[in-house]
Amino acid sequence: MKIMIVEDDAALREIYSIRIAAEGYEVVSAGDGEAALAMAVREKPDLILSDVMMPKISGFDMLDILRATPETAGIKIIMMTALSSDDQRERGERLGADRYLVKSQVGIEDVINVIHEVLADRIDHPAPENLPTPQPLIPGQPPYGPNPAQ
Repeated sequence: MKIMIVEDDAALREIYSIRIAAEGYEVVSAGDGEAALAMAVREKPDLILSDVMMPKISGFDMLDILRATPETAGIKIIMMTALSSDDQRERGERLGADRYLVKSQVGIEDVINVIHEVLADRIDHPAPENLPTPQPLIPGQPPYGPNPAQ
C-alpha cells in the first residue's frame, strides 16, 4: 500500500516517512498542496497524511479538490494540524477528511495506529477458543515428553 505525506516541514516529513516506511508501506511525499495534487493523480496513493497549513494550496483546499476529482475522490485522507479549534475540525470533516488529528494531541505511534485503522489493514486476531487447559508441570517430569538426553 502507498501512503503520501504532505508536510511543508522537511524534518517532520522525513520523520513520518521513515516511521511509515518501517510499517511496510511505500511512501511518497510532497512539500505543499500544489505538488500534492499533481502527485496524488500520478501516484494514486491509498492514503494521504496531510498538514492543513501549507504554502501555495492549504490542506483544506487540497482536500476539497481531491474529493471533487473523480480519480482521487476515493483516497483515504488524514488531516493533521496545529489548530485544535472545533470549527477547523468541523471544516475538515465537512470537506471529507477520514480523520482529523491535532499534532499537539498525538504522537507518531498514534498516527501509525490511525493509519492502520483508516486503511483497515491490521488484522487483530481474537484469542482462539476451545484450547485445552494447560496442565501444571509435575516436578521431576519433562514438560514435553521424555528427555532424549537422559
